[in-house]
Amino acid sequence: MTRWTGSWLPGSDRGNAGPPNAAARHPGERLGLPEQGPGSVAGFGRRTAAFALDLLLSAFVAGMFTAPRLPENWSLLAWVLLTVLPTAAFGMTPGMTALGLRVARLDGRTIVGLPRALLRTVLLFFLVPAAITDTDRRGLHDRATGVIVLRYR
Repeated sequence: MTRWTGSWLPGSDRGNAGPPNAAARHPGERLGLPEQGPGSVAGFGRRTAAFALDLLLSAFVAGMFTAPRLPENWSLLAWVLLTVLPTAAFGMTPGMTALGLRVARLDGRTIVGLPRALLRTVLLFFLVPAAITDTDRRGLHDRATGVIVLRYR
C-alpha cells in the first residue's frame, strides 16, 4: 500500500463501498473514497482551473525563451514537459499543486511513472477524453492510464 494514499485507494475496509452495480451516492464511493476533503475525487471546476494554470505557466516559460517574439508552438513543448515530468515523478503538475490536487494510481503504487504520465498527457491534449467522464469523475484519459485525480488538502 502506498504511503500517501492510505488504505482507502484500492478499496474500502470501512464497508461503505457498495456492490459494483449499485448506484454510487457520491463520486469515488465505489472505490472507497470519502465524499469530501482530502482523498476525495477532484471536481471538474478545480481540475479545469489547474489545467488553465498549467497552460498559462507553459506560455510564460516558453515566452521567456522566445522573447521578444511570441512562443508559438514552443508553449506546447513547455506544456508537455511541465505536465509529463512532474506527473510522472510527483503525481501532480504545477497547477494541480497550487489547487491541492494529485494524480493517484488505482493499483496502489506510489509513483505514476513516465509511460502513464505520457499517455495521459497525449490524451489530455485532445481535450475530448478529459470531457467524457464516468460517475467517479474519471475522464477517458484517466481510465486509460488507471489513475484518478484526488484532492490532497
